[in-house]
Amino acid sequence: MLRNKRSMQVFRCFVMQAKLLLLLPLLLLGPPVFAEWKPAGEKIKTSWAAQLDPQNVLSEYPRPIMEREQWCNLNGLWDYAIRSRDAAEPENFDGEILVPFAVESSLSGVQKDVGRERELWYRRTFLVPEEWRGKNVLLHFGAVDWRTEVFVNDVKVGGHTGGYAPFSFDITPYLRRTGAEKLVVKVWDPTSDGFQPRGKQVKNPHGIWYTPVTGIWQTVWLEPVNATHLEQVVATADIDRGVLKVDTAVRNAAIGDVVEVILREGEREVSSAKVAVGQTAGLTVPQPKLWSPDAPFLYGLEVKLRRSGAELDAVQSYAAMRKISSRKDRDGFVRFQLNNRDIFHFGPLDQGWWPDGLYTAPTDEALRFDIEKTKELGYNMIRKHVKTEPARWYTHCDRLGILVWQDMPNGDVSPHWEMHRYYDGPDKVRSAESEENFRREWREIMDALKPYPSIVVWVPFNEAWGQFKTVEITEWTKRHDPSRLVSSASGGNHYRTGDVLDFHKYPAPELMMLDTERVTVVGEYGGIGLPLKDHLWQTDKNWGYVQFKDAKAVTDEYVKYGEMLLGLVGKGISGAVYTQTTDVEGEVNGLLTYDRKVLKVEAGRLREINQNVIRSLDK
Repeated sequence: MLRNKRSMQVFRCFVMQAKLLLLLPLLLLGPPVFAEWKPAGEKIKTSWAAQLDPQNVLSEYPRPIMEREQWCNLNGLWDYAIRSRDAAEPENFDGEILVPFAVESSLSGVQKDVGRERELWYRRTFLVPEEWRGKNVLLHFGAVDWRTEVFVNDVKVGGHTGGYAPFSFDITPYLRRTGAEKLVVKVWDPTSDGFQPRGKQVKNPHGIWYTPVTGIWQTVWLEPVNATHLEQVVATADIDRGVLKVDTAVRNAAIGDVVEVILREGEREVSSAKVAVGQTAGLTVPQPKLWSPDAPFLYGLEVKLRRSGAELDAVQSYAAMRKISSRKDRDGFVRFQLNNRDIFHFGPLDQGWWPDGLYTAPTDEALRFDIEKTKELGYNMIRKHVKTEPARWYTHCDRLGILVWQDMPNGDVSPHWEMHRYYDGPDKVRSAESEENFRREWREIMDALKPYPSIVVWVPFNEAWGQFKTVEITEWTKRHDPSRLVSSASGGNHYRTGDVLDFHKYPAPELMMLDTERVTVVGEYGGIGLPLKDHLWQTDKNWGYVQFKDAKAVTDEYVKYGEMLLGLVGKGISGAVYTQTTDVEGEVNGLLTYDRKVLKVEAGRLREINQNVIRSLDK
């Protein structure tokens, strides 16, 4: 990929026990102190869990879409405590937790429930690198579930509500700059006792509902910047005009500040532009190389912020020339289009759960593994189901070439569900608090993920779970990001809004509905189960929509469904989602076991039928 030409400087911020805060500053220069850590519990684990080093956890740069030279990883062992709600900061903590793994996970080393009536406290100290003197320091959280308060040196510097979007604070005014800096984080998460977006988490896991995820579950890190700096870079391609539009957000801008954008193909400069802060840079891209799953070409993008000629900030990014749209074909069916050509979207339902890390993959290699396996099996798309992922997951999709349908994590309870017909009855009536939770977090998710070209479809609702104000939310989503398509309710109550009619049919795909003005897809089908001993989350109550005894039988059934799907293409079906990438807790209907150690299908036969389905619209 598009590497920063300048070498990245990664600074280690040592974890120090609370008692060391009282010792002489000279002691702070010694080696970090770590208690013995090991995964908790006896449930199955991935092979990557055994490779985990508590001193080097998820050490890759966390945000490749906007990369700076210097940063500091705060992952590792922190102190933790679980206390009753609204209690004061504990004087004594309960032990150590491995960040960024949720407290209920094995890899946290804790594996304890928190619940609605208690709060989770974190504490650690760090040293700000001497090289950062004179810089502002940003404290970044990839994601924390759910309501977060952050304290630096006993001063509350801010808070965040929401479990799926990144957030940050400028902590510069609260740093001592001499000796250790104290960082404390407090988290409250009511899981299924609240009205917040929570995906498939419930306090009593069963069936398709899984273990709670409380607290920090993505990388925590520091970054030095000038007071005036870039906050976001979003590149939007217009392949019909051969133009790449680049929008930037700048903190503490002044009149006269200029943003310079340079587009590169390898080392060769393709185009450049300079604009005043707040203006869109339009870069001409002659004979653009188009991004697709078959050829996922990414241009390098360098963005600089200048004041009176002096460089205030510079980030490395990337961009893709690609267009996602839909169009009615000569038979009167609306088809997905990629780069003005019909394309069948076909991929697995990917829930992104891990037996050892729950929401968090043990390593970056593990995070990439599921995407690579999806590509190897001949799919061109992933539906990311009622969950978001760390920024690096989306960059892997950009680099590897996979289309992404991104769900909004569901929450609240469902209205009456009429899955198999158009529904003209009332939506769920949410409380003001519940509706605010949804709108705030959906906007934050879209804003955070807009830069990633692999994302092609937004999915606000799934199967009527918490579905409300469907037409309004769909139209609001389209206005907020007109560059992508919107499937308003995957398998949910179907209103005539958005770009996609999406119904679910288990186990075999059938033509349940058809819309001649929107793309019609089978948003979920399959669920073929195969429980494998020594690879199960639990010993009983494992299920799939249908179950078989071996990989050949599973593959036979899968191929049968694939041939049925092929027959539906000529009747107007333009996309499909197979359930699912991996087993998850009690569900044994994955292509892979939950621990990712066994592929439960015959790969060659699967790839062949998948490619036949995808190529069905080739002309």
